[in-house]
Amino acid sequence: MIRRFAALLLLALAAACTSSADLNEAPADLGNFQLGHNVVVASKMKQAALSRGATEEEWVASLTKAVDERFGRYEGDRLYHIGISVEGFSIAPGGIPLVVSPKSVLIIRVTLWDDQLGRKLNKEAKQFTVFESLSADTLVGSGLTQTKEEQMENLSRNAAKLIQNWMLQNPDWFPGLGEETPAAAASEAAVKPDTVAAEG
Repeated sequence: MIRRFAALLLLALAAACTSSADLNEAPADLGNFQLGHNVVVASKMKQAALSRGATEEEWVASLTKAVDERFGRYEGDRLYHIGISVEGFSIAPGGIPLVVSPKSVLIIRVTLWDDQLGRKLNKEAKQFTVFESLSADTLVGSGLTQTKEEQMENLSRNAAKLIQNWMLQNPDWFPGLGEETPAAAASEAAVKPDTVAAEG
């Protein structure tokens, strides 16, 4: 039991390093990626015993927003579709003694489709165990310091970040990786006449 608890604690601490705070920065290079369909389903999800309740609709809305927020920034010319299935969750409840410090957890399975190829890129759905980001608010148990909506947003944003990390670990899925996107090239071309004129 002690070993199992220690393993879970280490996993939680490692996952807590995942942060979605980079949304104000330029998105990581994914070649010609452009988000196509953003599909989230939660019909088979399981809720942990000690958890705040959340409906299918709430999880679909929260994850859909987080995926749009992270991947809607890309302006490539090749469509990719992201499918997410919510498998289970535990949203830390309020009113729990500080010594317990329950953590919120989300389990999802993800499939990525290449529209041009007309097929999914990962043969089997990729499973992620998502923990909330470590902060002063979550250190003592997010159920004591955050609303359910804030906890779900935290988990959903971290889920989108983990999906992005997974995609970056598979650069062969994204032709054009490291090259300028059409939007960036067009933007650069648009400013060149002014630059030449200024130099003249």
